[in-house]
Amino acid sequence: MEWIYLIAAIAFEVSGTTCMKLSEGFTRWLPSALIFVFYAVSFALLTLALRRIDLSVAYAIWSAVGTAAIALIGVLAFKEPLTGAKASALTVIVIGVVWLNLAGGRGG
Repeated sequence: MEWIYLIAAIAFEVSGTTCMKLSEGFTRWLPSALIFVFYAVSFALLTLALRRIDLSVAYAIWSAVGTAAIALIGVLAFKEPLTGAKASALTVIVIGVVWLNLAGGRGG
């Protein structure tokens, strides 16, 4: 169940970060308000995931998958350029998280 919490926490974190862009610097009220709602839910779910997943593993996965997802959303939805450097950096992040996960961590 903790892995489901972690996946949901990532989804809410990505939603909150996307709302940051959509808020246009807090000039649009709905996405501005949703930033706080989505992040609150994300942190609550991450906290539940930490009952059985090591902090180092859960946080690394939460932040790295969120980073990769936001980068993909930036490229696909907001037409940001995907440079070789960005792609390489994201690859290194993903490899690091996989490596950390393989290095150990209790999982539910």
